[in-house]
Amino acid sequence: MNPTLDPAATAWLLAATALVLLMTPGLAIFYGGMVRSTGVLNMLMMSFISIPLVAVVWLLFGYTLAFGDDAGGGIIGNLGHLGLSGIDPATLHVVNSSTGAAVPELLYVTFQLTFAILTVALISGAIADRAKFAAWVIFVPVWALIVYAPIAHWVWTPNGWLQRLGTLDYAGGLVVEIASGASALAMALVLGPRVGFKVDAMRPHNLPFVLLGAGLLWFGWFGFNAGSALQANGIAAAVFLNTLVAGCVGMLGWLVVELRRDGKPTTFGAASGAVAGLVAITPSCGEVNTLGSVVVGLVAGVVCSFAVGWKFKGNYDDSLDVVGVHFVGGIVGTLLIGFLASAVMTGGPKGLFYGGGLGQLGKQALGVLVVAAFAFGVTFALGKLLDKTIGFRVSREDEIGGVDFALHAETAYAEGVHGHSGGHSVKRLSDGPFS
Repeated sequence: MNPTLDPAATAWLLAATALVLLMTPGLAIFYGGMVRSTGVLNMLMMSFISIPLVAVVWLLFGYTLAFGDDAGGGIIGNLGHLGLSGIDPATLHVVNSSTGAAVPELLYVTFQLTFAILTVALISGAIADRAKFAAWVIFVPVWALIVYAPIAHWVWTPNGWLQRLGTLDYAGGLVVEIASGASALAMALVLGPRVGFKVDAMRPHNLPFVLLGAGLLWFGWFGFNAGSALQANGIAAAVFLNTLVAGCVGMLGWLVVELRRDGKPTTFGAASGAVAGLVAITPSCGEVNTLGSVVVGLVAGVVCSFAVGWKFKGNYDDSLDVVGVHFVGGIVGTLLIGFLASAVMTGGPKGLFYGGGLGQLGKQALGVLVVAAFAFGVTFALGKLLDKTIGFRVSREDEIGGVDFALHAETAYAEGVHGHSGGHSVKRLSDGPFS
């Protein structure tokens, strides 16, 4: 059957691609509001610089390594599309094997690129306020090639070994959330805790930014999840609804915990709970029904609200709770597929609660363990290599004075200080060479 262009699917995927790309600026604002006022510009830049860096390596090497024909063993793609060779505007990517409906492959390349950009940007939250920007610039493209591309191949290509095994991940619980979360833990350990960790409060300096960023992420998440249907059909609509529901219930679950534990619901908790629900539904949005999305969102909101505090007991400084929300939330959503997968959504595999036995749960658990171990191990090695060679952490003086001025010769606010500064002295813009 010769593939034919599906105009509806193409139009939807164009819109979804734009939505997913917006998530990275949304993440920048979300993270920027969470840090202290002396590190907000650096936090924004760590997300924004990921866009061009990943774009370049994705077009040259990343796409073919992740989605090229299998090079053997389901481990990595071949170099058949090196530099996008063999792909032109007329090349189509089949999205429905039974009808031959297809979208332009260049559009599929771009859609997948936006996922890779966001994934590596997520890691930056774990090393906020203390990472050298130059080291981050090297880390980003290398990580995208040696960690993200292989995992994407394992999970999302027909010959990937986890795909053949039957592990389910609709839109990125393994590839995006667990990969970035495990990598974030590795980098937090490589760089060590911030000055004042467990002593200073280190509160978010701009909660309206946090809520705005969460809203942009939620908006973009519809493209992230429903766009992964690759078609404008009923499954895309169901995934869209599941995404909305899980975000809502995740927020409610987190706030209920705050009310019982702390006595007051917080805006920060509302934003975090919504993101936790969205993280957990990402792998399962195309595998569970609407009732299942309620369970996924609720469990994620509750579990992640406790998980963000584990860093104080484990003594790892995950600055912006990437581990507690993305890693833990990704695990929750991926494992719950083994309980809640519905044949109506999956087209076959069923979870334990729908008569499928323990088989699917075992496949999900194996996927979690393998992806987490691989991402953590490779990222830890990469981080250590960069730290031993060029150094990955700023000096103590620059960290206390503020990484914005030290690394970018700028401050976010006219007076150099806005909101809580964590109790440390802060270098004002007027103290610098531009006064």
